[in-house]
Amino acid sequence: MGAAVGQLLARRGAEVLTSLEGRSAESAARAKAAGLKPVADAALAEAHFILSVVPPGSAAALAERLSPALTEVARKPVYVDCNAVSPATVTAIAATVERTGAPFVDAGIIGGPPQGDAASPRFYASGPAARSFAELKAYGLDIVTLDEPVGAASALKLSYAGMTKGITALGAAMLLAATRAGVAAELHAEMGHSQKALLERLSRQLPEMYGKAYRWVAEMEEIARFAAEDPAAAAIYEGMARLYERLAGDFAGGGEEIGALDAFLGRRVPAVA
Repeated sequence: MGAAVGQLLARRGAEVLTSLEGRSAESAARAKAAGLKPVADAALAEAHFILSVVPPGSAAALAERLSPALTEVARKPVYVDCNAVSPATVTAIAATVERTGAPFVDAGIIGGPPQGDAASPRFYASGPAARSFAELKAYGLDIVTLDEPVGAASALKLSYAGMTKGITALGAAMLLAATRAGVAAELHAEMGHSQKALLERLSRQLPEMYGKAYRWVAEMEEIARFAAEDPAAAAIYEGMARLYERLAGDFAGGGEEIGALDAFLGRRVPAVA
């Protein structure tokens, strides 16, 4: 997402800087292909905007890491946290950033990474500095500002992600359960008969999930934190976090469960121990 959004901004005429500290060779290659310029933290703090687009579990650490550089600069950039974190987490990140004197925007991204000239995903933004972030509409970003405090955009993002990624988790769990019970073929046939739209959705979403499952673990944990006032709902998303954690490990190891999901979608029925 970060490389794709950066590429969109660069294509529209913005100079886009990035940090590759601690990143993989694959990340460096994506940044280069997107036309992003790798720089040190001190140079990042000289930008007009900092868009934090990282795995949810890294969002707070990035703000802490950039704090010294943000404190040092006289002209403060607008810090936009675009990560899938709970209102409580984004409020804590805002406090870290605001101690440096930099304005803070809570943003939630809904939609997939832009590809080529495709439209930007939608950025919902809240907090007192949200209208400053809206200046990036001129560079191709689809930004909707909410007249709400920090935390509102994150609440909207997690509500949406809880449904979309939650459906993917529920689908994976039940397809695997059906396979273990030996009724996968019958389930596939029934879904083709009575739930064709859902079967088509899972046929698209499950394969796309495999390589992202490791990123969704912390996101499900953040959704559980968001839903904490409802213990039953929080427990559901803690369970989904553990499911995605297991599937991520299975995918990395070329394991049995990913094979079972692929087989179901390909109308072959394996056995799962």
